[in-house]
This record gives sequence, C-alpha cells and structure tokens, in this order.
Amino acid sequence: MTLPATPLLDFVRARANQAPRAIDEPAGILRLVGNTPLVRMRNVGREFKHVEIYAKLESFNPGGSVKDRAALSMIRDGEARGALTKDKVIIDSSSGNTGVAYSLIGAALGYKVALVMPENVTQARKDITRAFGTELIFSDPLEGSDGAIRLVRKVVADEPGRFFYPDQYANAANPRAHEVGTAEEIIADVGARITHFVAGIGTSGTIMGTGRGLKKFRRDIHVVAAEPAEPLHGLEGLKHMASSIVPPIYNVGELDEVLSIDTEPAWDLAERLPHAEGIFVGHSAGAGLLGALKIAERLESRGESGVIVTLFPDGGDRYFAKLRWERKSAW
Repeated sequence: MTLPATPLLDFVRARANQAPRAIDEPAGILRLVGNTPLVRMRNVGREFKHVEIYAKLESFNPGGSVKDRAALSMIRDGEARGALTKDKVIIDSSSGNTGVAYSLIGAALGYKVALVMPENVTQARKDITRAFGTELIFSDPLEGSDGAIRLVRKVVADEPGRFFYPDQYANAANPRAHEVGTAEEIIADVGARITHFVAGIGTSGTIMGTGRGLKKFRRDIHVVAAEPAEPLHGLEGLKHMASSIVPPIYNVGELDEVLSIDTEPAWDLAERLPHAEGIFVGHSAGAGLLGALKIAERLESRGESGVIVTLFPDGGDRYFAKLRWERKSAW
C-alpha cells in the first residue's frame, strides 16, 4: 500500500538516509533527542502568496518538548567537567518542560533529580515529573519563574555539596545545544532558502543558540524573538524581560528584532492549529507562530518574499488536567 503524502511522512522519507546527528547518544531513549520534524503550514498564513511558514515540532522529542535538547546538553557538559557525579542530585528551577526533561534524562542515566517550580504549574507537569521519581519543591505561585530561581539558589546555598545545579538560565551549554543541533537541522531541511527565524523567549537558550547557528550559515538570516507584551501574561514558559530576572545567556544585541506578543491572539492561534493544521500545541507555540505571521504580513505589504521558520516548543496534551481512573472499574 502506498501512503498518501503528508508533511510528516515527507519528513520521515527525507530522513531515511540522514547524515550523522549533532546530538549523538550511544544508546537508549536519549538517542531520540533532536532531529525533530519541520513542517510547512498549509492553511495558517495561506493568504500570503510569496511567504512560506514552517514550524519545527519539538513535541517529537522523547520528553515532549524542546527542553530535552538543553537539559541533555547541560547534563553531559556537567559530566565532562566532573561537576556531575553519581552522588550528586540534579536540581534546577523549572516552570515545567525543562523539569520533565531533567526527570527523563536523570532516570535514563541513573541520577536523582529535584525540581523547584511555582506551585501553580499544570498538574500534568507535576504528575509527569513525579512519575520519573523526581522530588518537587514548590515556590510561591505569585512570584512566577523568578520566585523559583530565587528559591533554588537558596536550596543549593544551604547544601552546596549535595547538588549539581546546571542553572539553565546561565549555562552556556543551553544555547550550545541549539547552535549545533536545532540550527543545523533547520538548515538541513530548508537550506539557503530561509530568511527569518522566530521563537519565544524563556531562558532564551533556543533563540540565542539557534540564531547563532543560523547566522554562522548566513549572516543575513533575520532572527526574531517573540516576547510577551506584558509582565502578567498567559504564555507559560515565556519571559517579559523588562520585568524579569534577565538570564545571563540572553544577549538582545545578537537579535535582529524583538516582537511584542499579546496573550489572547497567541492563545487563539494555538487553539486554531489542531483544526487548521492537525497540530496540537501549547500556547507558547501560538506566540511564535503569531510572530511569524506578523513578519509574513510585513513582507507581503512590501512585495517581498520569504521563508520563515518558527518553533513549536511542546504539544498541547500536557496542558490538560490528568484523568485519574479507578483501578477497579466496571466496564
């Protein structure tokens, strides 16, 4: 039987004889980190006649998000430097996805993991991390991700010999994962046709690292950060830099543009995607795609063409509350 062509099937066929991977794990589940699909939007943005929009689907990572890349890079870097040994507990602050990544990777490599996260993160995030055996420490929900950062620093300061603290906001191995992985994969899929890359700002590792990697390939690729428009926003995982603890790995001078993204239209776009494209994503993906659409509209108004790549950090399934079925059910 011949399967009909689809963006995902096209990707699988194209990668059947792929080149060696930038992330090269020797065995096990961690070999699945990276090398995620890049698919073209067929319906969203179809009004633009001279602009193509593509999205990199990071939910295809084994931990379900883009954070698998950074977490694996930071853990392997810690091992290489001798900072992470089997007697240490991996600890960091996380609003969710990085915590899931640490939990999965820690379990796969035999490390204990503890996470500091705001108490109001989704129940699914709590349940998933605990399923891997991770210890959770909750910070004040009103303080957001910055409160979790302050609390994890205190926990580590109180017992410095117990923990390996990667500090995803300051660790150069975070953006490096995207510079040598995400960027190279994008170039492998779209080549020299790419004109713009758009992604949200959280730790900033994705936008900084991917931007650097793309600009090594060609300096005129326009790198655009999608930032929440207001300090109090609903785009989980993203940071409003003016009102936040600015990550040391963030350097706005390396970006070509920062777009302000409102919560409501980004939510609306994320919720439209399952119907329009068959792709179920989190709301931060809506922010990135909204930024891409803004760029596309600008190009069309000028009579210019473009190939815009954005990145969908995760899927929408982990934003649902988990159903708890009774073990003894009458069917």
